[in-house]
Amino acid sequence: MKNTKDSAQALTIARLKGTKDLRNEDYYQLQGMFEKAQEISEYYGFKPIETPIIERSGIYEKALGGATDVIEKEMYSFSVKGSDRVALRPEYTAGILRSYIENGMVTEPQPLLLYSYGQVFRHENPQLGRLREFRQFNLEILGTEKSIADALIIKTTYDILTEFGFEDLIIDINSIGDSDTRANYIKELTNYYKKHLPNLCKNCNERIKTNPLRMLDCKDEACAPYKDKAPQSINYASTDARKHFKEVLQYLEDLEIPFRINHTLVRGLDYYKRTVFEVVKEYTDGDKSKEITICGGGRYDMSKMFGSKKDIPSVGTALGFDRLVIMPECAKLLPKIIKSPKVYFIQLGFEAKLKSLHVIDILRKAKIPVHQNLSKDSLGTQLGMAEDMKIPYALIFGQKEAIDGNVIVRDMKKHTQEIVPITKLCEYIRQLK
Repeated sequence: MKNTKDSAQALTIARLKGTKDLRNEDYYQLQGMFEKAQEISEYYGFKPIETPIIERSGIYEKALGGATDVIEKEMYSFSVKGSDRVALRPEYTAGILRSYIENGMVTEPQPLLLYSYGQVFRHENPQLGRLREFRQFNLEILGTEKSIADALIIKTTYDILTEFGFEDLIIDINSIGDSDTRANYIKELTNYYKKHLPNLCKNCNERIKTNPLRMLDCKDEACAPYKDKAPQSINYASTDARKHFKEVLQYLEDLEIPFRINHTLVRGLDYYKRTVFEVVKEYTDGDKSKEITICGGGRYDMSKMFGSKKDIPSVGTALGFDRLVIMPECAKLLPKIIKSPKVYFIQLGFEAKLKSLHVIDILRKAKIPVHQNLSKDSLGTQLGMAEDMKIPYALIFGQKEAIDGNVIVRDMKKHTQEIVPITKLCEYIRQLK
C-alpha cells in the first residue's frame, strides 16, 4: 500500500504560475535591453540605485494607498519570524524614496536622477506579457518640481523605446492637479458618478467608495460614455499646476515628441500628482485599430507619507521588459559581452586538451571572441560545427601542435591553413579580415 503521507509531500517539478525560466537568447535579449536603456539613461545624467527586493509591507501600503489593486489584491506580503510583516517589491518608487530618506540623500545636490532594473512581483492573473514575476526598468528624478524634469523623464523613456525599435509612439498626458485642489475635484467627480451608478460596472460601484479617481481608469465599455463626459481635473487645478502642465507640453512640442491631452488619464496609484502620462502604440488588425499602453509614469511627492519634513517633489516612470520583448517590433538586442566569434578553437587528443585552456585564456586576454567545444574529439565534427556557425577561421590544436607550441589557423572559406606559433597567435588573428 502506498504511503499517503509521502505521496502528499511529493515534490512538484514545475515552476510557479506566472514565472518563467530564462536561458540563452531570452536571457541575452533582456540583458541587451537593459544595457541599451542604461546607456541612454547614463547619457542623460541618471545614475544607478539598487534597493532590496524585500521591504517592510508598510513602505508600500503608505506609498501606494490601501484602496489600490496593488495593495488589496496583488502584493505578496507575509510575516517573517522575529521581524515585521514584509513584502516582495510590487513597484520601485516606494523603496527608492525610502532609501533616499534613510540614507540622507536630501543633503546631496538636488535633483537626483536614478535608474534601477530588476524583478518586481505582483499576484495577478498571468497572461501574455503579464507575469507574477517580471522585470522592470525604472527612472526617477527626486528633489525638483521643475517642469523640465517631467520632460526629461518622458524624453528618456521615448528615446529608450525608439532604440528598442518602436515607432509611431504617442504620449497620452494629463494633469491631475495638486493634493490641495484634489479634494474639490474628487468631490465633483463623485457627485457626477453618483447620478449614473446603476449604469456603471461592479468595480466602479466599489471604487466610488474608496478611490473615485480610479473610475476614470475603467476599461469596461458600459462605463466609457460616462467617463468621457466626466469633469476634467485640469479645470480644478491650481494656477501653479496649470502653468506647470503648460510648460511640460511646450517642452514636448519643442522636442517634437507626439502627444495628446487625455483628460481621463489618472494612473492607478495614490501618490501621483500634477503630470501623469502613458506611452501608447496603435496597432492595425485588418479594418480595426487598437491601442496598447506600453508604459507610464508621472509626478509625485510622497514625503509626508514617509514622515519627511521636507517636500520631495519627484517624477518617474517604469518600463516592463517582459511585456515589451514579446511585441513584434522590439529589436533583438544582444549584450556587449556577446560578440560573434572570429575563431573556432578545435583541440585533438589529451595532450592538446591539457594546454587548450591556456591557449583560450591567451585569446580571452587579447579580447578575441572564440567558440569551442572541449568535449568533442573528432576533427570532422568540430570543423562541421565551425562551418554551421559560419565562423571564418578555425584554430586546430593537436598533440604535435601542443608539443611544438604552434596552432594551425584554417581559413574556412578558402580552405587554406597556416602554422602559427602560440606566442604570435593573437597578433596573427588581429590582422585577419
